[in-house]
Amino acid sequence: MKLKGIVVFLLLGTVSAIAQEETLINGNIESGGFGGPVVKIGSFNGTTGIVVGGRGGWIINHTYVIGGGGYGLANDIKAKTPGPNGQRYLSFGYGGLELEYIAGSDRLLHYSVMSLVGVGGVSWRDNNPNFRTDADSQSDTFFIVEPGLNVTLNVTSYFRISGGVSYRFVSGTQSAATSDADLSGLTGVLTFHFGKF
Repeated sequence: MKLKGIVVFLLLGTVSAIAQEETLINGNIESGGFGGPVVKIGSFNGTTGIVVGGRGGWIINHTYVIGGGGYGLANDIKAKTPGPNGQRYLSFGYGGLELEYIAGSDRLLHYSVMSLVGVGGVSWRDNNPNFRTDADSQSDTFFIVEPGLNVTLNVTSYFRISGGVSYRFVSGTQSAATSDADLSGLTGVLTFHFGKF
C-alpha cells in the first residue's frame, strides 16, 4: 500500500511539473523583421578605420532577434608590411550569425545587447582599382566574436536608429599584413533599421 502511495505521489508530481513548464517563448508568437546599413568606427593597425555593411534579422515577440550581418573596411589602412607585389593597404571583411535581445522595444528609447559570431578574411590590396594580381585575392581567414550594446531611438513605426559600442575579438590571423591584436578592439556602431518591429 505504501508503494502504491509513493507511485501515485510521483505521478502526480510529474504531471504537475509538466503542466507548469516554463519556456523562453510561449503563447502566440509575433514576428517582425528588419534590414539596414551599418557604419562602424574602430582601430585597425593603430589607425582609425571605417567599416560599412548591413544587417538584418527576424524579430520574435518584439524581443529576440536571429539574423546576420556582413561588414568590410571602407578606408585606406596601411598594412604592417607590404604585400607580395608591394600592396600597401589592408583588405578586411567579416560576417556571421547575430543574436540580439531587445528590452522595451515599444519605448521611444530602449536598449539591446547582441553578439555576432562569424568568420572573416584579411589580405593586402592596392588603392589603385586597376591594379590587381592573384596575390590580392590570397586571403587569411579568422574567427570573430563581437558582443555589443546599443541604444535605439524609435523614429517612426518602420524606422529606427541605434548607436552603440561593440568589441571585436579576432582569432586565427596568420597574415603579415596585420595581427589578431591589431584587428581586435572597441568599436562605435551606428545602425539604421527599416522594417516591422
